[in-house]
Amino acid sequence: MADLEYTIENGIATILLNRPHRKNAFTLDMLDTWADSLRSARTDPQVRVILVTGAGGAFCAGVDLDDLAEVTTTLARQEVLSQRVHRVAAAALELDKPLIAAVDGVAVGAGMDMALACDIRLASDRAGFSEAYVRVGLVPGDGGAYLLPRIVGQARALELLWTGRFVDAHEALDLGIVLSVHPPDQLAEGADRLCRQLADGPPVAIRAIKRLVRQGERVDFTTALSMVAAEQAVIQSTQDSAEALAAFREKRAPKFTGT
Repeated sequence: MADLEYTIENGIATILLNRPHRKNAFTLDMLDTWADSLRSARTDPQVRVILVTGAGGAFCAGVDLDDLAEVTTTLARQEVLSQRVHRVAAAALELDKPLIAAVDGVAVGAGMDMALACDIRLASDRAGFSEAYVRVGLVPGDGGAYLLPRIVGQARALELLWTGRFVDAHEALDLGIVLSVHPPDQLAEGADRLCRQLADGPPVAIRAIKRLVRQGERVDFTTALSMVAAEQAVIQSTQDSAEALAAFREKRAPKFTGT
């Protein structure tokens, strides 16, 4: 079996990190496949939502240090980050389709960063999160210093980044890192239920909503309203918009085609 498996079923693309013997710590080859999978999902009309999860009771323990044993020069280390590791985070943040993480077990270091790059995180009650870089004298290497403050606020983010302490699932829920907490044997069902609801929704509108939320973080309110007007005008001309209105009037479930 592959270390990373990418599958598509009923509009849901699943990225499964599949190295349970290493708590799904990723190799450089896994990173390439991960980034390529996200980029493929972005343009694939059959994909409406993407789920990232891990096998064997773990999400991701970060990078597999054994895979970096021969990366010893300053230039090589910089290139591994910019050309391999960062490709995943960049692909995640460029994606305008919903990106969901189901976190069972540890999400540590770059593994936590990868989870933070998702739009929504669900967790099992045995999940644990740690920005552990500082414990080995490093800074967050895959976007944690950018992403975490936007989720929990600057002061709490600094505390977590400076200490590298573990946050359990219920504290993560309180901090807003995760949306919901589930028993381990019910996490997949909870994630599938959310993904199914999103996949059944109007894909053009769902993608536009994500773009507006993300872009709204970087512009003033007047500009945000202008972007809404532009997006709305396009969406109202789609077949999906007409189908949604017809289904509402006819009291039936809509069937969206993404057009």
